[in-house]
Amino acid sequence: MSFGQQQGPQSQWDPWKPQSQQQPWDNSTDQTPDWAALAEASETRNKRRRLLFIGGGALATIAVGTAVAMAVVSANGNDEANKPTSQLPSTGEIPSSSGTAAPSFAPTSAPPPLDPKDFVSSKSKDVAAVSPTILFPGTKLTMGSTVYKKGPTADTKNCASADTVQPSLGKLLTANDCTRVMRVSYTRDNVAVTVGVALFDSEAQATKVKGQVNTKKDIVKSLSGDGVKAFCNAAICRSTTNSYGRYLFMTVAGFTDGKDATKSSTTVFSAGDDLAEFTFRQIHRRGQAQASAAANG
Repeated sequence: MSFGQQQGPQSQWDPWKPQSQQQPWDNSTDQTPDWAALAEASETRNKRRRLLFIGGGALATIAVGTAVAMAVVSANGNDEANKPTSQLPSTGEIPSSSGTAAPSFAPTSAPPPLDPKDFVSSKSKDVAAVSPTILFPGTKLTMGSTVYKKGPTADTKNCASADTVQPSLGKLLTANDCTRVMRVSYTRDNVAVTVGVALFDSEAQATKVKGQVNTKKDIVKSLSGDGVKAFCNAAICRSTTNSYGRYLFMTVAGFTDGKDATKSSTTVFSAGDDLAEFTFRQIHRRGQAQASAAANG
């Protein structure tokens, strides 16, 4: 028997076909498979599987990442969240976190305060009660550290009364329609002062008389009594005249011992100035009180 190779038909092995589809080996021959070719084909198949697995894994990762991103974006529960960034409102258009707009108010201005002087400048507005005891209340007056004792008071509608004013002053008051003259006296040590307040219907009338008064002769008469000695009947005294609103107020001050007042008589000057200042304040307070009542009414 010879062991030489025999020539005959060979089976064809396709490495890409499944085993069930391969042509059967011809057992009638001695030909054996090509093991090197089979190993190379198997290696080629394994490489292709690995590439497919790697590619598939990358696609799966991208798909999962996209799904997670969509889930996060959709978590807001509104359509605005799914819009591209370019379609979202700008920062200035996004509502504030409070959800309510700040209230706006139209500019307003408070009315100007009422002027107290307006209420003491005409009879129509100056309607509060007035009398010597209202203008000059109490039994004494304190100005700074100086205390004055209150004396007698007087009140008349006869502005030219000889007991009230000097004749020349009476003529001025009557010519300008004076309606009333009130007086009060105060004392301190040996100095006395009388304040006279003449009342008119308007500020213009009081201002006119003030401009016409001659303080050397147009003088209110001193008021004595109730413990106040007569003064300024023959002696030289100091007088002042001023006005505020429809009120003309005058002072006459001197010594109660009959001595003449001089430019160096500081106690006489200060007494007249103190009472003039207090009278002004009292008239102004009348205006304040009436202005306040009108504003609150």
